[in-house]
Amino acid sequence: MFIALNFPHYQFQLQETPRKKMIFDVVRKKYIVLTPEEWVRQHVVHYLLNDKGYPASLLAIESGIKFQGMIRRCDIVAYKNNEPYLLVECKAASVNLTKEVVAQIARYQSVLKVTYLLITNGLHHLYLKRNEDGKIEICEELPPYHE
Repeated sequence: MFIALNFPHYQFQLQETPRKKMIFDVVRKKYIVLTPEEWVRQHVVHYLLNDKGYPASLLAIESGIKFQGMIRRCDIVAYKNNEPYLLVECKAASVNLTKEVVAQIARYQSVLKVTYLLITNGLHHLYLKRNEDGKIEICEELPPYHE
């Protein structure tokens, strides 16, 4: 199985076929192939739903955005007041959170202009907030959805 991550413990619906393991995505309402990155993404989804109070109906998983004429996929975008509010970039636990990962989410941020960003590999999390002047700063954690 996959390693324990730096999130609370959640109950997941898992399925195994002869060729692959699957995990149920409660937002997309279907089973998804269980890759190391998906393991992290599903922990973040449950963290947002169960611990931060985000409504499932306001989460978009692997949604496409246009960046420099090309379609890119955002791991998770949460909406608030009909606007993108939180952008999450998930990496497998084996992937370090490098400058390249930060640059990737910065490209997406240049399009979406969210208030909060989360970069995680499941073991390490980087929480960022865009201030009123547009500068991005590190913050301690994400606020609950209803703050």
